[in-house]
Amino acid sequence: MDASSSRMQTFGQTEINWDKLDKTKFYVVGAGIFTGVTVALYPVSVVKTRLQVASKDTVDRNAFSVIRGILKNDGVPGLYRGFGTVITGAIPARVIFLTALETTKVAAFRMVEPFKFSEPTQAAIANGIAGMTASLFAQGVFVPIDVISQKLMVQGYSGHANYNGGLDVARKVIKADGIRGLYRGFGLSVMTYSPSSAVWWASYGSSQRVIWSLLGHGSDLKEVAPSTWTIVSVQAAGGIIAGATASCITTPLDTIKTRLQVMGHENRPSARQVAKILIADDGWKGFYRGLGPRFFSMSAWGTSMILAYEYLKRLCVKDN
Repeated sequence: MDASSSRMQTFGQTEINWDKLDKTKFYVVGAGIFTGVTVALYPVSVVKTRLQVASKDTVDRNAFSVIRGILKNDGVPGLYRGFGTVITGAIPARVIFLTALETTKVAAFRMVEPFKFSEPTQAAIANGIAGMTASLFAQGVFVPIDVISQKLMVQGYSGHANYNGGLDVARKVIKADGIRGLYRGFGLSVMTYSPSSAVWWASYGSSQRVIWSLLGHGSDLKEVAPSTWTIVSVQAAGGIIAGATASCITTPLDTIKTRLQVMGHENRPSARQVAKILIADDGWKGFYRGLGPRFFSMSAWGTSMILAYEYLKRLCVKDN
C-alpha cells in the first residue's frame, strides 16, 4: 500500500474509499436516497430564487412573505415548481459528480502526500480539488436544468413569463436563443458552483479532522473505533460548517447568475449591468439577497446530503 492510500486509510473507520464500493448498488440506491433529500429541501431553493430575482417594487422582500405568497396563490404545489425538471436532470448529474469526486479525491490525496501537510490541511486541499473538479464535470448537465427550473420557479412572479412545464421552457429558450440559451450564465455557474463545491468539500474534509482531534482521537481512528452515533455527529457538524462557509462566500455570484438565467431573451443585461442594478436597488447588501435561504439550503442540504452519502457508502461496501 502506498503512502497516500495509507493516509486515506488513517480514517478507515469513518471513510470508505471508492475502490471498496459496489458501484451498481451505489448508483441505484443513491438515486433513491438523493431523490428523497431533494424532495425535502426543494422548496428552500424556490424561495431563494424568488428572493434573488425580486424587483425593487416587489412586495415579497423576505423569505416568509415569499412563502405566504406562494401558498396563497398556488398552495403547496407552488413550492415544487420545476421539480420534475430538476429531478430528471439531477440523477445523471449526480452520477457524474460523485464519480468524479471520488476518483479525483484518491488522486488528489496521492498528489499532496509528498508535501507532508498536516492532516486537516491535506484533507482540505484534496477534498477541495475533488469538489471543484466534480463540479466542473457536472455543470454540463446542471446548467440547462438550472435555467429551466429557475424559469419555472419564478413564472408569473415579478413580471416573469408563464410556461406549460419544463419542455415548454426548453422549446421557447431554444427557439429564441438556440442551444446556447440553455447555457445562459454557464460562466457564472462555473465561477459560482466550482469554487462553492471546492470550499464546501475542503471545509468538510478539514473540519472533520479538526473535530476528531478535539474529541481526542488524534489522527489514528483505528486504535479505538468511534461509535456510529459519534461518526454521524461529526459528519453532520462538518456538513453544517461547510454549508455556512460556502454560502457566505458564493452568494453574491449566485444572485447575479440566477438573475441572468431567468431574464427573458428580449432583455439581456450583462453580469456587470445586473450587479449595478442590485447596487442601485439595495446597495451592496443586494448581492446577498436570499442569503438566509441559501445559508439554510446549503447547510441543510449539505448536512442531509453528506449523511445520506456516507450512509450510502456504508450500505454499498463490497463483501470481502
